[in-house]
Amino acid sequence: MITANLSINRGRLENQLKRLAQFGKNEEGGIDRTTFTQAELEAREWLIEQFKAIKLKVKVDEAANIWATREGKKTLPHIVFGSHIDSVPNGGMYDGALGVLISLEIMTRLHEIRKETRHPFTCVSFSAEEPNPFGLSTFGSRIVTKRLRAHDIKEVKNQEGLSLESALNAAGGDFDHIERAQIDPKTIAAFLELHIEQGKRLERNQIPIGVVTSITGIYREKIRIIGEANHAGTTMMNDRKDALTTSSECILLLESICRDHPSDEVVGTIGELHIKPNAANIIPEEVELTVEIRGKTEEEIRQVVSSWECALKRVFQNRKHMTLERHVFLNQPPSPMDTAVISAIESAAGQLSYKFMHLGSMAGHDATHMATITRSGMIFVPSRKGKSHCPDEFTSMDDIEIAANTMLHTLLLLDQSLNDKEDL
Repeated sequence: MITANLSINRGRLENQLKRLAQFGKNEEGGIDRTTFTQAELEAREWLIEQFKAIKLKVKVDEAANIWATREGKKTLPHIVFGSHIDSVPNGGMYDGALGVLISLEIMTRLHEIRKETRHPFTCVSFSAEEPNPFGLSTFGSRIVTKRLRAHDIKEVKNQEGLSLESALNAAGGDFDHIERAQIDPKTIAAFLELHIEQGKRLERNQIPIGVVTSITGIYREKIRIIGEANHAGTTMMNDRKDALTTSSECILLLESICRDHPSDEVVGTIGELHIKPNAANIIPEEVELTVEIRGKTEEEIRQVVSSWECALKRVFQNRKHMTLERHVFLNQPPSPMDTAVISAIESAAGQLSYKFMHLGSMAGHDATHMATITRSGMIFVPSRKGKSHCPDEFTSMDDIEIAANTMLHTLLLLDQSLNDKEDL
């Protein structure tokens, strides 16, 4: 049962959000706190100070992930929770950071009231979750779950020539021993991440808590459409082999397929085009496209890919003079969240009389990778107008307080419900 009078300190949490937002704040009001920059390094030091102030045992692992632990009464696997504090360029103050600071506030509140837990509680701030100049998003969580290995990151540099090795070591990591950061799954009982939704579903339904059932799968392929370059003025329309008009037909077909799918969590995007020779008076000879399809189940993704393939066949049957080349370079399956964690979130929200809804995450998160080694779950909070990765990102303190209390009591329910058989 939930202790009714146990809640987070709203004012303190709000102040911490404002304080962290100063690291990397730019003149436009956005936040430039990208991976391993000076602003992010300073934010890391500040966060470590906050953890130490409440007597947590702090460790920076070889991947520069920050772990802060509060011991439990029993020798049990850790219940881990957190997110990330790095941002995209000119990002907002809530993405990732909210999950870390709510975790900090929960630890602070438990410390204040001297609340004992059976399991050790560990807050984590993962390194390099966002897309970054090193091209390695969800870096920290992929390292600890063995989904990224030492040979994958050798010789990696950013566009300025700074090596990942130098940047990682400056952040407190250890490039030469990076695989020591890998986690033994037996040491973790569960992982919970809180994050802004980055969409409109919660706001549209006026519901403060999203219980995430699955994290989207992502399918990506590159296609090349090859025609023939020729003079734009002297080539009659019936004689043209225009790669761009052919690709435009393909793009609209993908949009139509995804719009017609019964699940509103199926989306398709072609956000990258390269046109050759890309001149005003030459018919395009070649177009390269990057296709992305997302869905909450593997079956949804398969359905869209199958329809997409049929549509491509129809296009090129009518344009036999054109050539199509395809290369699939990512087919990441969806990550279902654990039923026990989902149940704990539902119970906590229900006992606190908070409304909640089930939904899939259409963005990737560290929980995607943590789900490969332990039971995992996610709590979403509303995003005003669905905005994220921009300075307009906003979540109200009313919704934040509700989410923080839900997370606090979810963790306490998990602490009680997870079985003693998990003894190490």
